Amino acid sequence: MSASTQSDQAVGAEAVPRILVVDDEPSILSSLRRLLRSRGFEVLTAESAAAGLEVLEHEAIDAVISDMRMPEMSGAEFLEQVFLRWPNVKRILLTGYSDVNSTIAAVNKGKIWRYIAKPWEDEDLILTVQQATAHRQLMSENARLLKLIQEQNEELRSLNATLEAKVDERTKALRQGFVNTVHVFSSMMELRGGVLAGHSRRVAELARKVAKKLGMEEKAAQEVFLAALLHDIGKLGLPDVAFERPFNTLSPELRAEVMKHSARGQMLLMPIEQLAGAAVLVRHHHEQFDGHGYPDGISGMEIPLGARILSVVNDFDALQLGLTTAHRFNRIEALHYLVENRGKRYDSSVVDVFSAVLAEAEPSEFVEMPLRPVSLHPGQRLARDLLHHEGYLLLAKDHVLTAAEIEQLIRLEASEGHPLTLYIAQ
Repeated sequence: MSASTQSDQAVGAEAVPRILVVDDEPSILSSLRRLLRSRGFEVLTAESAAAGLEVLEHEAIDAVISDMRMPEMSGAEFLEQVFLRWPNVKRILLTGYSDVNSTIAAVNKGKIWRYIAKPWEDEDLILTVQQATAHRQLMSENARLLKLIQEQNEELRSLNATLEAKVDERTKALRQGFVNTVHVFSSMMELRGGVLAGHSRRVAELARKVAKKLGMEEKAAQEVFLAALLHDIGKLGLPDVAFERPFNTLSPELRAEVMKHSARGQMLLMPIEQLAGAAVLVRHHHEQFDGHGYPDGISGMEIPLGARILSVVNDFDALQLGLTTAHRFNRIEALHYLVENRGKRYDSSVVDVFSAVLAEAEPSEFVEMPLRPVSLHPGQRLARDLLHHEGYLLLAKDHVLTAAEIEQLIRLEASEGHPLTLYIAQ
């Protein structure tokens, strides 16, 4: 069958997504062309895989919809060629229920974005195309922002060192612009919608406070802040279900993909000179203090301090958003979870300082605050009985602590090697 191409430009529209539909049946081409045009897409068509490749050689295309069964070259073979030559073009496969093996081949070789079974539902097909083109635009914006940061870096290096006043002024402007750009990067995750809105900013602010309270230098604390803003950047490109459902309810395959995001985030950030340190923290923010985390399974002090901070603060917020488990923790439950996992998932000293930060910043939010002896102050009142690890009572509920008792508790904890957690009434 002879190939033909047709193009429709929406009047008055700018940056209209361009879709190439490839099928050897003119009736299907006409139906898809009419459906997609009615939703504002620009549509090009081709009646064979060879004709489709020819269109791609000369036209900028955002997404390709291809039938599986076509003469000379199947949809699987065609989409594989598209992936190899134009990897940024989103690939959607139309397939019949009898084409299971061919569909699997297309998924594996052509890295298709989605496949749609025939006969299709119009709204499902439109939603799939909208998601594909939106993701393509998001990746383009990501590349543009990376280029923008690199250009800013070049501009910074080119400043005349002898003109100190101008250098200082320009450097401040560039730094602010750089931080603003990082905020844009962070906001890209929130474009996925849902509970992610504000997550990175909350984690960043709390992580910076913890870093400063731990005595980290300003540069190191700033790296923690930037890493917190960007800690989920590696999740770009994951399917929507990875954001819509808690991590522990995902399929094993999707969990494995999600678990790659911290290493992928480091790869995205490493080329940017100012983010090299933050990139390392992004890689390790899901490591656990007992060595059971990912991606490298390192433990204890092998984990960078900034990453240990991110682990605590990120989980505190994620538990409340329902990103980890189906049960959404309230703030008190989330903090108790951190305290209960001190020395296991989390660095005990970081959890203690984080508890102190919350107590200082938001005392009214907590009916009781779990604190270690080193974080106590005279005059604080116990919200629970304090029990020795062997089960007997040390101090009763409502007891008001003295300086001498706090010193005794610190010595007891150090001598016995068992952490003590006191719940302080707010």
